[in-house]
Order: sequence, then structure tokens, then C-alpha cells
Amino acid sequence: MSQSKRVHIRGKVATQSQVSAGGVAFRQREGQIEVVLISVGDPPRWQLPKGLVDPGESPETTAVREVREETGIETQLLGPIDTIEYWYYTTDQGQRVRVHKFVHFYLLACITGDVAQHDWEVHEARWVAFDEALTMLAFDNEKRVVERARELIEAL
Repeated sequence: MSQSKRVHIRGKVATQSQVSAGGVAFRQREGQIEVVLISVGDPPRWQLPKGLVDPGESPETTAVREVREETGIETQLLGPIDTIEYWYYTTDQGQRVRVHKFVHFYLLACITGDVAQHDWEVHEARWVAFDEALTMLAFDNEKRVVERARELIEAL
């Protein structure tokens, strides 16, 4: 699938496809596995770090880059977790647009870094335990990604 958006006219609402990538970054601390979440938006909501795949960039590269930018940590990509898809409406150049979004999530092991070094788009980045992450996350599809990540980590 192309990373660039494609616009299809259906009736009076254009449809765009978007491809993003992100990850479940984890570390072991004091015998417990923690994952990093970010707070974004207005009102603020907790979610996994992710962003649009740039032209010529692979989803894997995007996942590592976006996690670094949005959380301040460097990671090693271990493998894919899942791809989620959903639809939403937005405004593009004053026109209402329907977006079909695909997000590729990867399992990422933390190498180094400090979550205080996140970029300006993020209100806060925070390390949390799995169970806490599942209560904090705003989106059910991201909760399922985190549950799958826990299974993959336990199998390592």
C-alpha cells in the first residue's frame, strides 16, 4: 500500500487513505515490564506513539522514528505486533474528508533515553505497567495491541 494519501470522490465527500506506524516500546524495571504511553490532544488522551509514514520510508523505520520523537527514547525493533484500521472524518483545505487509516504497530525494546525529552506535540510521555496502560489508553484497538505485545514479550 502506498504511504501517500489517495483521494477518491464518493458523492460529495472525498476519501483519503493514510498509513501510519508506531510501537509498543517496553523496558524491564525492578522485575516488572513497563510500556511507554503518550498524552496528546485537547482534551488530553493517552495513546501509543505513532505517526504518518513519510514518502520513501518503511513502516518499520517510521515506528522507530516516531517513538523516538514522541517519547524521547531510542529503541530496537523486534518485530510486528498488528495492523489496525479505522475510519474518521476530518477537514482538509476547508473540505470535509473521510479518512481510511491503517496503523502498523511494532514491538520495540528500549535501549536508552529519557521520556522527558519528548517532542512538542506530546503533553507527556510516561512509563507504566501493562495493567495501568490498559486502563489509561483511550482507544480499544490500542488496548488490544498492548495485550498482544504483552503476549509477545512473555514469549521472548
